[in-house]
Amino acid sequence: MRPSDRIAGINGGGSDGWEVLYQARDLRRAGDQVLDLTIGDHDWTTPDVLIDAMTASARKGQTGYAPITGYDALRSAIAERVVKRTGVPTGLQNVIVIQGGQAGLFASMMATLDPGDRALVMDPYYATYPGTIRAASGIPEIVPTRAEAGFQPQAADLAAAAPAKSILINSPNNPSGSCYTPETMATLARFAIERDMWVISDEVYEGQVWNGTHLTARAIPGLRDRTLVIGSLSKSHVMTGWRLGWIVGPPDMISAFCDLATNTTYGVPGFIQDAALTALTEDHGIEDETAAKYRTRRRATFDVLAGQNSVQAAASDGGMYVMLDIRSTGLSGQSFAQALLAKHRVAVMPGESFGTACAGHVRVALTRPANELTQAITTISKFAEETR
Repeated sequence: MRPSDRIAGINGGGSDGWEVLYQARDLRRAGDQVLDLTIGDHDWTTPDVLIDAMTASARKGQTGYAPITGYDALRSAIAERVVKRTGVPTGLQNVIVIQGGQAGLFASMMATLDPGDRALVMDPYYATYPGTIRAASGIPEIVPTRAEAGFQPQAADLAAAAPAKSILINSPNNPSGSCYTPETMATLARFAIERDMWVISDEVYEGQVWNGTHLTARAIPGLRDRTLVIGSLSKSHVMTGWRLGWIVGPPDMISAFCDLATNTTYGVPGFIQDAALTALTEDHGIEDETAAKYRTRRRATFDVLAGQNSVQAAASDGGMYVMLDIRSTGLSGQSFAQALLAKHRVAVMPGESFGTACAGHVRVALTRPANELTQAITTISKFAEETR
């Protein structure tokens, strides 16, 4: 007996891109000291106020089945957040609560793709994007971007990849840190409207913009009724393990997501939703403090980079990562990352884990204190100089 073709084919016959992370974990289990800068998980715990809210909710009895779409109070709070930040009219009928951003990606693919439909994906992309499309029986079609253009999608590359049923975008982008400009967003909107495509916009880093301004896809004229926006508390409120996110879209699609959730996840636990409501409605400064911490770490990283010539930072206009160009070494990102781990026990993600646009790059997660990051960047730059 064997698994279905759908499951067996999720990785497209290749790897899932996380080999260096797995190697780093194996080394740690063996007792080695490894500075792990691979995965985008915070190095501090969820604030007590949110843990206390969850505990109080559970003790009050919110441990049974919750509404499939989420509590009205939480959906309304999400809608209010969207209106405040984007100016786009949004009500609870436009919102469904989901088990984190990854679940939102899968649900969006299931809702917009029929078996064999093609979905455009901007390269570089988060490592799970192609597999999520395949899991929904779709076909990922990769649209290249270029480091020299700040990883901004270009009209000619979009046209060369068409036709497709949907287009998946991510700004601020993981892994590159690129924030799509208003001109880029206008190009994407025109392209989607002319070809009658769905736009799936992963905006989980919208609160971590260091240069420029975040522009949501739903705010572009003509896109609101064909756009699904994925949001999450994972990165903004230090809640990665809580699996709490949302999809914002047209009411008929929210109903479709409810049907999907009824037959898969059956909703998000009520005590987690109540903690999320506290996060969104009580001003504890968590989101601002989180963003400030990553801004400080990014600045410290760039201070070290300014003092050397071996590696260069890519766009890095948003998000909790810095993409480093190591092409001067002549190594691939994969080879560089594995050699760096083997020799110096510093773990970073190869650019090739996120497509071909970041070949010859490595992604550094800013998930350690500034002093450890500066030490790591110094080690990386010296290693690149030695290798070159």
